[in-house]
Amino acid sequence: MKIKLFNKIADAGINQFDPIAYEFSEDFDTYDAIMVRSAKLHDVEFPADLKCIARAGAGVNNIPLDRCSEQGIVVFNTPGANANAVKELVMAGLLMSSRKITKGIEWVKTLEGDDISKAVEKGKSNFVGPEIAGKKLGVIGLGAIGVLVANAAAAMDMEVFGYDPFISVKAACTLKARVHHVQNLKQIFEECDYITVHVPFSDKTANIIDAEAIAAMKSDVRVLNFARGGLIDDEAMMKAMDEGKIAAYVTDFPTKELLQYEQVIGVPHLGASTPESEENCAVMAANEIMEYLETGNITHSVNLPDMQLAQECKYRICIINKNVPNVVGAITTALANVGVNIENMANKGKKDYAYMILDTNDEVSEELMERLQQDVDEVIVATNSSLEGETTAMYISKLIKPTGIKVSRIASGVPVGGDLEYIDEVTLLRALEGRVEL
Repeated sequence: MKIKLFNKIADAGINQFDPIAYEFSEDFDTYDAIMVRSAKLHDVEFPADLKCIARAGAGVNNIPLDRCSEQGIVVFNTPGANANAVKELVMAGLLMSSRKITKGIEWVKTLEGDDISKAVEKGKSNFVGPEIAGKKLGVIGLGAIGVLVANAAAAMDMEVFGYDPFISVKAACTLKARVHHVQNLKQIFEECDYITVHVPFSDKTANIIDAEAIAAMKSDVRVLNFARGGLIDDEAMMKAMDEGKIAAYVTDFPTKELLQYEQVIGVPHLGASTPESEENCAVMAANEIMEYLETGNITHSVNLPDMQLAQECKYRICIINKNVPNVVGAITTALANVGVNIENMANKGKKDYAYMILDTNDEVSEELMERLQQDVDEVIVATNSSLEGETTAMYISKLIKPTGIKVSRIASGVPVGGDLEYIDEVTLLRALEGRVEL
């Protein structure tokens, strides 16, 4: 199996793979999987052999998800692998936003003379800031990072309010009882002294903190964003800082405009910049790729449903399809037509696409495989243009293509159900000339 690397991946991740079964390069033209961190793949033309992409990190805005789904490419991320690293930085951000630590450090570096201690005592009153204990913290998003932040803040005696309408069972179980799980985002805006954002970026979460949200906040509120750029409306934030409403804005995504403001503490996107985090992400990404390529099981996919099925049979068939009615029936019928009995199966949908695993002990026809070894360059499939026919063609293609033989399907124009031997030569010739590779 060939794995193409689009970024430097920690050795701990690469070392997970069997060096006999896998090879790695940044220069492959054809490859089975991609490992990537921050490189943008939107303009990359994916080869037909590409089966999956693993992002060593949580966000996947550098990957063309719609195109991947359409091409049957599974996209993985590594949720929680960098959670502790981000949590630690957020807690540091909370303290920096309150105690004016960074400004104090910058000021001390400007001091001159022999008696620095005297100057420090004289000027330290300019950097007074409140303690976080007893204050209210609003955590927007209770995923792996948000839960850790909420629990850590509660342990430091903050009164924590968490908002996440889609909180998972696992997250809910690990959330400390002291954390208030609120149902209304407005409650966080109105009541909290500190607000931190921990949601992925999407059309629904873009500018989740906008002018209206800021207008509902307390005066001297402190806002933190260590999640994604675009979650907070920078224009609205700058206007609020001009008006003196925002005491501090700590962001891992600074801009030239934001850095002009005294209230802004800009951090150079350090959320996951720890050796532990990079290794954790690489290891998780590697295991996701191996599990999928070797067993067909899917864990932590962002575009297809997660699915795990113990393999108890000799052969496994994995199918990605549009999430529409009657596909399961068509596929099982197609398999029956070629003499394959299904011993075990699982099927699950996610939005527009679905994933199916079928296990069987039936071997592919030995006669067919023998014929394919006899200097065959191409197999042309002529099945009816129905759902069942399309499924049968797809199944045959998946069986044959690993041998390196081209598989194509005749063009439409031949009457459905007609025998090829009775089709006129012109129609048949045109159907063959217009065939499409599967």
